[in-house]
Amino acid sequence: MKIWYQHGSEHSANLVMIGHFENATDATKAKEIIDTLTNQLREEEASGTRTVGQPSERYGEAMLDLLGRLNVASISPRELDQFLYDVSMNIEGSKIILTTEEVDISAFLKVMFDQGARIEVYSAHDYPDSEYGRGRR
Repeated sequence: MKIWYQHGSEHSANLVMIGHFENATDATKAKEIIDTLTNQLREEEASGTRTVGQPSERYGEAMLDLLGRLNVASISPRELDQFLYDVSMNIEGSKIILTTEEVDISAFLKVMFDQGARIEVYSAHDYPDSEYGRGRR
């Protein structure tokens, strides 16, 4: 009999990102930017102009125009797929709380940072008594 050991590569970060903003208006604006980018990417995926998991080295024309209108200049073409990840995002007053199993979150961080957030990031696995994380809300 052979015993086979394998380490899984499933995503189990239980990552929590909290963007602390000056006010609820700034938090709402950051979430609207994230939602707008996510919707554009879903449209591109549905139309076949974007394949998730095969990030592009270039912006598409529609995405480049949208980034200009949203005044977002720090997100690279390779980071855009992050907006299609399975995330939960809620606004609580002047905070955005994002939870995910992913560890690639730089695109979300950049949007929040560009909108003036102080950002807290941690694994709820390591801080099980925290208010947030998978299964907490």
